[in-house]
Amino acid sequence: MMRLSVRLGVAATIFAGALLASPLPATEPGQPPGAGASNTGLPVPRYVSLRSSEVNLRTGPGVRYPVEWVFVRQGMPVEITAEFDTWRRIRDWEGSEGWVHQSMLSGRRAVVVIGDTRLVRRVAESSAPAVARAEPGVVGWLKKCERDWCEVDVSGYRGWLKRAEFWGVYENEKVE
Repeated sequence: MMRLSVRLGVAATIFAGALLASPLPATEPGQPPGAGASNTGLPVPRYVSLRSSEVNLRTGPGVRYPVEWVFVRQGMPVEITAEFDTWRRIRDWEGSEGWVHQSMLSGRRAVVVIGDTRLVRRVAESSAPAVARAEPGVVGWLKKCERDWCEVDVSGYRGWLKRAEFWGVYENEKVE
């Protein structure tokens, strides 16, 4: 009995490892690297946000895997890079990667300011007056994108940032 359960456990571990090691689907022209279909029918990769102010980032897709990191910023944008059953492998703006349960994610789009302090502009022009200053690491909500600019809501201040000034949207992605 003991040998059978050990062998089944080893076989299950090998099978799960083979599933997790499978490569991402080939990228279609114009899509981000590794883009492809998923078990949900939604594109992978794609951006989403954290639904809760406490989200466990695990080393694998399941509660038996250890928690490697705990996110504590509700609304923070993350990128889904893979799916396995009800689990999503995500990456944050600083490059941390791991697995979270799908219930901890929201389809609402968010952005995080990167680089220097940024001016949120009244209209999508570099010469437009500023409505707010956004420090690096500040999280805001993505409203829409037009060419090189995206409309955001940062702490109640609605305005425009250049795509290069934040993380959470693909280079040529159309957001409405």
